[in-house]
Amino acid sequence: MGGEVEPPKAAPSRTELFLTYARIGLLGFGGVAPWARQVIVEEKRWLDDREYAALLGVGQVIPGANTVNSSVMIGDRFHGTAGALVAVLGIVGAPVLALIGIALLYDRIANLPGVGAAMAAGAAAAAGLVIGTAIKLARRIKPNAAAIAIGLAAFAAVGVLHLSMVWAILVLGPVSIATVWWQRR
Repeated sequence: MGGEVEPPKAAPSRTELFLTYARIGLLGFGGVAPWARQVIVEEKRWLDDREYAALLGVGQVIPGANTVNSSVMIGDRFHGTAGALVAVLGIVGAPVLALIGIALLYDRIANLPGVGAAMAAGAAAAAGLVIGTAIKLARRIKPNAAAIAIGLAAFAAVGVLHLSMVWAILVLGPVSIATVWWQRR
């Protein structure tokens, strides 16, 4: 039937956790966030959009790559410390090996005509994937006006005014927490 959400699947095994995160890591040229959401929420149904957005949000405000941070939290949710380690090894292990190979190749071809343009096109595509994922998440979780305002303020501060992300988090993080607290009281 159209529009019905299927229930979450059973918790993944450690092997499935590792292989899924290895796949996500290898798919994520320019960033894995769009692929991670696609696989974890839509394909595997390990989390729903709200759960994934919450973990990704926490992953963004702590040191490290947000999707690696969320892989730790998701791995821990299903298999404790062992699950966290397996998920991290999956998401960074295979891509690091691929990166070493690509770096060696790039070192040999960087000065060839067209390589710079291809790299710029890849960067634009990656930015488009990130923006598309943000829009898809926003549609599904239906943020209220305050959440949209805080998101736009963060975009303006970092993307338009080129302020430090640290300052944006230090200012907007407490504002966001206070807003949620005020709305729930």
